[in-house]
Amino acid sequence: MFICICNAITERQVQAAIADGASSMADLQGQLGVATCCGCCADTAQEYLPGGRYAGQATVTQQAGTLVANAANDPSLAAAAMVSVAVRRA
Repeated sequence: MFICICNAITERQVQAAIADGASSMADLQGQLGVATCCGCCADTAQEYLPGGRYAGQATVTQQAGTLVANAANDPSLAAAAMVSVAVRRA
């Protein structure tokens, strides 16, 4: 599920950032960029932080053979997603 539509940040990315030590909204904004555009996702992202409704919720594990589409800003796709564009004038 997407938490931040503007920056294409998923629930998994928020959970991973918190597991890696993010403990405040400022940490999530610095690491992921969540709630840095329109801010509509701030309340939802806050719920994943310690003390929030979804704090401590386990990340969903992928079943064998299940296809998962990664978010556009997933760092593991950075090298594979690069596209070279050539501009030519007529």
